[in-house]
Amino acid sequence: MAGYGVSAAGGGREAVAAVWRIESARIVGALARYTGDFALAEDLAQEALAEALVNWPRDGVPRNPAGWLLTVGRRRAIDAFRRRSALDDRYASLAHELGEGGAASGAAPADPVRDADEAPWDPDQIDDDVLALMFVSCHPVLSREARVALTLRVVGGLTSDEIARALLVPTATVQARITRAKKTIAAARVPFATPAADERAERLGSVLNVIYVIFTEGSSASSGGEVIRFDLAGEALRLARVLGRLVPDAPEAHGLLALLELTAARFPARTGPDGEPVLLEHQDRRRWDRSAIGRGRAALARAERLGRGLGAYGLQAAIAECHAVAPSVEATDWERIVLLYEALGRVAPSPVVELNRAVAVSMAHGPAAALPIVDDLVTAGTLGNSHLLPSVRGELLTRLGRADEARVELEAAVKLCGNDRDRALLRSKLDALA
Repeated sequence: MAGYGVSAAGGGREAVAAVWRIESARIVGALARYTGDFALAEDLAQEALAEALVNWPRDGVPRNPAGWLLTVGRRRAIDAFRRRSALDDRYASLAHELGEGGAASGAAPADPVRDADEAPWDPDQIDDDVLALMFVSCHPVLSREARVALTLRVVGGLTSDEIARALLVPTATVQARITRAKKTIAAARVPFATPAADERAERLGSVLNVIYVIFTEGSSASSGGEVIRFDLAGEALRLARVLGRLVPDAPEAHGLLALLELTAARFPARTGPDGEPVLLEHQDRRRWDRSAIGRGRAALARAERLGRGLGAYGLQAAIAECHAVAPSVEATDWERIVLLYEALGRVAPSPVVELNRAVAVSMAHGPAAALPIVDDLVTAGTLGNSHLLPSVRGELLTRLGRADEARVELEAAVKLCGNDRDRALLRSKLDALA
């Protein structure tokens, strides 16, 4: 059990949690390949987990914990096949009695138990299983909310309670999303397999987007009392690392990994002693994680080698790299960042990209050059429910000496902001204006 960070003499429940977090995706993936039924595989894995929670504290942790869970799951699958076979026999008997053929047709009945025992069980295929699991969990037939919940459940190994805490929704909501997602997958007859090459790029984009959404909420919490939700951001980073290993020739997978590593590298300096947010210009760059910066730059270099130009995630990673290598805000290559945001706006246009471009323009050319970009966003009516737009506009107006207008914008930002810590920071800016 040393590889899981839990000793054999340690608590059984802690051992179950450690093994499940590390091995759950591989177990569910293997069971899905074995049964050919994604929803059934997830249920079987949960049954094995429940049995481990009973047995391991009482009998001790087995020498091969993941193998134990996999074996229990497989036995539960065989039990399910037996029940299904018995039911099929009963249906056949009824059909025969009604004169509708069945066994009298002369066709040999299927033997699900025998077929299950003969099903391929290749441990070397485990990486393909996890990749297929990611593609199924992030299938386009599911809503974005369902993809996030299902991915955290079957690939991340989080419980419904953990997902509910991560997404700030009731546990019942999470359970309903997961149940509905599995029913949708079954109804759409989504196969448990990595998609064919001609549709893989589109489907990979869905997987990348889900991981990006999870990390974004973790790195900049939209509500609650914490600036960073480390558990959620860490889970997204782990999933990105797994995906990078599973699809080594996909440039955007490495672009996303680079973005997450470079962004997470600044986490140690982004909050103060009491958890308050620390803006970029005030961060102690000596606290940035240099190992994470190295990993991020290596992933970005790999994305550049593999692709014909950077995609949306790679461009964002290149922007993050500009910050990571700069000794100070003043020494940052803001001209390059402006160009990268312009490229990002062409590849993946969005109001948020335009707003970030405006911030970069203000640093490169001054607030007067940036204000028209922000005003265009106001006129367009985009980001109307976000505190980011009035926050940036208020900052630009403050720098231009237009305090009364800045105060109106910052007051609007305070009303719209859902995060307690960010709201306090905005109030401090209002106080400074006074």
